[in-house]
Amino acid sequence: MSGRQKALLGVLAVLLVALFVVAVGVGRGDQGDPAGRHRLVDRLAALGGERAAVDPATVSADCVEEPGRLVFTGSCVLRVADPGALRTLALRSAARFTVTAPAPGDADLTIRDEVEPASDGSGAVAKVAVDRATEVRLTCPGLGGCTVTVAPS
Repeated sequence: MSGRQKALLGVLAVLLVALFVVAVGVGRGDQGDPAGRHRLVDRLAALGGERAAVDPATVSADCVEEPGRLVFTGSCVLRVADPGALRTLALRSAARFTVTAPAPGDADLTIRDEVEPASDGSGAVAKVAVDRATEVRLTCPGLGGCTVTVAPS
């Protein structure tokens, strides 16, 4: 190895150590918010783009009042046609609701989430990953009724 290569390797090692020290020093000492994300992660996600949404026309249920709008008391089972690839089923409501769905892929797992309205008044939003024909159960808490919209995004 020549002297020039050794010097270049030394500079590279110093640069890596400096980057590590800066990364550790910039980190926060608290536990953090599990729902919070760093701005860099949001920027990288924007570069990758959003996952395509499930077409509301491919969703059927007994509680469909009109295409894309579900009105029910108690619970309602949505049947999503095979989207052909991984898609996102976006469900929006002004009130809280519970969604139960199988995990995508070959996992033998059922996901359950109680969705609460956001504090900014934008309502409750649930996003469910769907990669095959599947059934998603919506449950309305209490004795009142729920209105859920299958959103295009």
